[in-house]
Amino acid sequence: MNPTDTSDRPQQRRHPGALAWGRRVLHPGADGAAARTRGPLGRLLAPPNDRHGATRAMAVMLLCGAAFMAVLSAAVPSFANGQMPLTFAIVAVLGICGLAVWWRPQGVPGWAYGLAPYPAAATVMASNLATSDASAGAQLFLLWPVLYAAMFLSGTQTALVLGTVVAGDAVVVASLLESSVAVTDTAGLATALTIACAVIFALRRRVAHLMGALERQALEDQLTGLLNRRALDAALAAALATHRRSAVPVALLTVDLDNFKTVNDRNGHAAGDTALRRVADVLRACIRAGDVLGRMGGDEFVVILADCDRDGARRVAEEIRAAVQDADAGLTVSVGVAAAPGDGADADSLSRASDAALYGAKLGGRNRVVTA
Repeated sequence: MNPTDTSDRPQQRRHPGALAWGRRVLHPGADGAAARTRGPLGRLLAPPNDRHGATRAMAVMLLCGAAFMAVLSAAVPSFANGQMPLTFAIVAVLGICGLAVWWRPQGVPGWAYGLAPYPAAATVMASNLATSDASAGAQLFLLWPVLYAAMFLSGTQTALVLGTVVAGDAVVVASLLESSVAVTDTAGLATALTIACAVIFALRRRVAHLMGALERQALEDQLTGLLNRRALDAALAAALATHRRSAVPVALLTVDLDNFKTVNDRNGHAAGDTALRRVADVLRACIRAGDVLGRMGGDEFVVILADCDRDGARRVAEEIRAAVQDADAGLTVSVGVAAAPGDGADADSLSRASDAALYGAKLGGRNRVVTA
């Protein structure tokens, strides 16, 4: 819909929360990643959110495994149980893969993150089987792929990795140990790995909660719940980048409460805060889901209108001005309007044009809209 046609604007007056907008602006790939993980296979091979951390962990585990096997094979010949060629082949593969992942992390495809624990576990189990080693120390290396999954992958992916590791280890120890010992070893390993996964997921939830709180503080204005200046700057830059790529018009509204200092001086700062929250609610009701709304600070708000030309932006601004005046709060606003590309092609010039128009509205008597 073109915002210049406002006949059905009321049906579109919904606005996402500030944190949702901030995440879309600052993490633009998140929606694409979610789209790529649809379907059972997509969920199984979905890449982690922290690709950098997962890549580093993958490289460290590969290199440490290679170093461990190389050192023990050289220092303790019986370690390889007569399978020196196979052992050194495994060392070479692990070392080469570890170095490649460390030096070229951008070369790791997305699906490899979800698949990695399976060949890692298979390598450990094959080594244990080839060397006839079913000791606790040998089985302990199966903790690595499980820890990797628990740290970086989803709950479903981790459960599948855990089940695969326990089932595979059960087959290996059953072929090397007496049945009673094999059962107790497998049960002990399954219990230890499950507890480790549960602890890691509890820590991940806690960290996610703390990170969410920090993200809200970084992106939200704490008084109104709108975007703050940092997030607004990023949103305007993103909107102008879209404008440059596809020539989609962008408009910027700068909204300022009239005589706000008088409200504070006469009724106190608590009343001023209430007035700011009330105006924020009115602004939310006046914009579309595709628009961006935030508070720059003090009594100044900003609205970024994507796919909206100068005339459409002026109509939206008039609608905002009238809605605030009619809100029965004794408040009015002045609004400055600027549109790209006519009033500026970058964030600084467009903001200056909108501020200049706002200044003109103030000089003209307040409670009015002025276009740059």
